Amino acid sequence: MADDSRSRRFAVLIDADNTSPRIAPGLFEEIAKFGEASVRRIYGDFSSPRLKSWAEILQKYAIDPYQQFAYTAGKNASDIALVIDAMDLLHSGRFDGFCLVSSDSDFTRLASRLREEGADVYGFGTQKTPESFRQACRRFIYTENLPETSSSPEEASSPNTRQPPSAAIPILTKAMAEMEADDGWVPLGALGNRLANIASDFDPRTYGNRKLSDLVRKTGAFEIDQSDGREMRVRPKAATADSVASKRPSRQ
Repeated sequence: MADDSRSRRFAVLIDADNTSPRIAPGLFEEIAKFGEASVRRIYGDFSSPRLKSWAEILQKYAIDPYQQFAYTAGKNASDIALVIDAMDLLHSGRFDGFCLVSSDSDFTRLASRLREEGADVYGFGTQKTPESFRQACRRFIYTENLPETSSSPEEASSPNTRQPPSAAIPILTKAMAEMEADDGWVPLGALGNRLANIASDFDPRTYGNRKLSDLVRKTGAFEIDQSDGREMRVRPKAATADSVASKRPSRQ
């Protein structure tokens, strides 16, 4: 019988070719929010000068490097090795889920296969990651939302990828509409769950806010009720609801 008191165990598999070592601190901090990084592996050709920046990070975060020489151009041995190891770890029955760290759509089928077997899959990649891979994961976290370390001033001054809070209004309103509350009020916690179900990559940090409650407030598009110490409830203001309704296609 499983011990319900233990931390959930995750296998963290990193595609070195498509991941910056600067995200390592934020990556493992994020993973710690939902479980334990029991296995930490990274795949790549570490004889390549391009991956030398990983050397210090591997030791600091106890990541096991899996060397894959690029014998043939156009054949990604690292991707193949990562997939094989993921399936071996899955069938060991020792893990509750997987963290796939890559921006490569080649791992879409792997994520789907792992979830078919009942494992949770958390993806980590840039905002340029193809939608197919993002949606194949239970949740997808953009690496731009993770705190980074920087080894040079040029890296530290990367462009800001944050979107304004107003950009979140359509998906927030859509989620509330799907919840079908009689009076329009929906609990904030339930809203967060709905957002996770309809958009695996939804994250308040994408819009410059650490919490969903802060994001909802800053949009200025929603009424907020938190009376008598109850859980916060929200609903669209009349103008917001009317605007969204006007954009829906009419039914013949």
